[in-house]
Amino acid sequence: MSKPMRASRDSVTASHAATLREGLPVPLGATWDGLGVNFALFSAHATRVELCLFDDDGKETERITLPEYTDEVWHGYLPDARPGQLYGYRVHGPYEPHAGHRFNPNKLLLDPYAKQVVGELEWNDALFGYTIGHPDEDLSFDERDSAPYMPKSRVIDQAFTWGTHYWPGVPWDRTILYEMHVRGYTMLHPRVPQVLRGTFAGLAHQDVVDYIRSLGVTSVELMPVHAFIDDKNLLGKGLRNYWGYNTLSFFSPHPRYMASNTVDEFKEMVAHFHDAGLEVILDVVYNHTAEGNHLGPTLSLRGIDNATYYRLAEDRRLYVNDTGTGNTLDLSHSRVLQTVMDSLRYWTTAMRVDGFRFDLATILGREEHGFDQGGGFLDACRQDPVLGRVKLIAEPWDIGPGGYQSGKFSPGWSEWNDRFRDSTRAFWRGDEGRLPDFATRLTGSADIFDQRGRRPYASINFVTAHDGFTLHDLVSYNDKHNEANGEDNRDGSSNNLSWNHGEEGPTENPDIHALRNRQMRNMLASVLLAQGTPMLLAGDEFARSQGGNNNAYCQDNEITWFNWESAAECHQLTDFVRRLTRLRLHHALLRRNRFMHGVAEEETGVKDVTWLTPDGQEFNEERWKDPRSYCLGMLLDGRAKPTGVKKPGADSTLLLLVNAHYEPMSFQLPKLPPRAEWRLLLSSATGSRKSTSSDHNSVMLEGRSLMLYKVHPPVLA
Repeated sequence: MSKPMRASRDSVTASHAATLREGLPVPLGATWDGLGVNFALFSAHATRVELCLFDDDGKETERITLPEYTDEVWHGYLPDARPGQLYGYRVHGPYEPHAGHRFNPNKLLLDPYAKQVVGELEWNDALFGYTIGHPDEDLSFDERDSAPYMPKSRVIDQAFTWGTHYWPGVPWDRTILYEMHVRGYTMLHPRVPQVLRGTFAGLAHQDVVDYIRSLGVTSVELMPVHAFIDDKNLLGKGLRNYWGYNTLSFFSPHPRYMASNTVDEFKEMVAHFHDAGLEVILDVVYNHTAEGNHLGPTLSLRGIDNATYYRLAEDRRLYVNDTGTGNTLDLSHSRVLQTVMDSLRYWTTAMRVDGFRFDLATILGREEHGFDQGGGFLDACRQDPVLGRVKLIAEPWDIGPGGYQSGKFSPGWSEWNDRFRDSTRAFWRGDEGRLPDFATRLTGSADIFDQRGRRPYASINFVTAHDGFTLHDLVSYNDKHNEANGEDNRDGSSNNLSWNHGEEGPTENPDIHALRNRQMRNMLASVLLAQGTPMLLAGDEFARSQGGNNNAYCQDNEITWFNWESAAECHQLTDFVRRLTRLRLHHALLRRNRFMHGVAEEETGVKDVTWLTPDGQEFNEERWKDPRSYCLGMLLDGRAKPTGVKKPGADSTLLLLVNAHYEPMSFQLPKLPPRAEWRLLLSSATGSRKSTSSDHNSVMLEGRSLMLYKVHPPVLA
């Protein structure tokens, strides 16, 4: 159904209209050139676009029709506009939901290319293109002005002095990721000034940067920092969208994270991290927007060109929902793809980030016929000269058809490896029959990633992430405890492969407490000693707890904020993590760039990996198939060629012993040439280099523990 496209103008003046020029259709967005501002907005189906200007108090001062329409882009140039100018758009066109069109010029729209968003969304019925409560629902048409309740776009000056800034350029094989949340990390930090807590400036505080660097990690992976909104239903419960997977703007930093209310604050944070040699990776959400399903608000893309930006169902009133959030962006359209690519290049060049982790990345590679390694988005990334020098990480699943695509992304991508997570959790819990799969995960998951020349670092190895239990809670709770989320504990996964070790939650039992600490060390060591790219969840290094909440997306409070007082009490676990990161970076055998297959090399007769039983024999098929096998040795021979270069390696031979059984196990150490000996590097039973018992020939491997040895001096071919 079509509706009249008239919107009230009240007392809006027209002072700029007289100086308006035609401008250019490129680049999209609001671009200041030192003399004025060029405004350009894509819409293939609009009939008219009005540029609305606002003063600093949010009052609309002027409404100007963009005079030119070139290549489906509406554009105009204001010679006397300057950085700081607040603006938005009103877009005219048909209101025909069944045809996919939802134009309503009564609704102020955020510029998709806005470099800064000012103000927070105030939920009001006027934000919806239809009349809330009308019997025809979204087929009705609402004439109220949404501008008073909408955040505004701001023109910015993109100039920034980077000084002697340099890119860390950490090679993939030396990368250790550290997933963290901008706000929660510093909200309770005692050395960060109160006014800076929870912001980019707080994260850039020298004490914070120094601590992160001291852990030995190389790359911080920030949860979403693109401007997002709080869900209406959460605010009604007194909660907020904490994680940020509800994007409103793909180019603007989230306003709540800017203490100075300037985009430069983000750049200064990046500069501080880079100065410390740390990379900055962004968790980005290009699969959907905050506008929701057909009953959602009209905030930006829906009102600009709904039929182009979103994947619509056969009844084009409805949306394809492969994300579980109500809508799905249509990256098969060239202009939508351009928006995402422009955003990625902007964050890489103007903001100087070092890579991206893509939420629900399967959606980005899905064409009409399904997921395609040669899909438009994946091809665009692969050939792009800017994105070719940054890290690209996929979350390789979504809820759509054929949504699980682990190992199916193009060369050049790395992927979150959920099979590493599940196998490691189940193995250390003591589940039967998990040993063969755990061994495969330790050696880089060749069964998933060894194809098309991909390397072991394509596997992002983790046991915990923002979604799910923290490491502390993984060993402290059998069940999720999400009551604070207001959904009667129905939300969040119930399949956590967790174990409370005898009591649910906090305990005063010293034996349970000691076993939990050992299990945390076991899983941290599994991540950092395995082939592939390790990822740690921030706070796991000091046993951060969320009280058993495994879906804390809406908890912007003490449940998720980092308790730095408790961090000081767990310094032994933190030191253990530092020891692991040092070992990983020191020993190249722990981060090979070739997959291991346990096959003897033709030239040297040496195997890259040998699997040993406790009695010192090689694993045979019968032992692999034994569901009650809980113990093995992984021998990495330093004489093997770790890089594929035709000469023996000179790295020390390493031996990793693991025992997931509750009873101690005597392990026969491999024989060595004269004057060589096994030296203990790490024991999860003690958390140090100390061993409970050993001699030159065997070692007693405690129940539920691991040990790492090296040969000294190295045995060379």
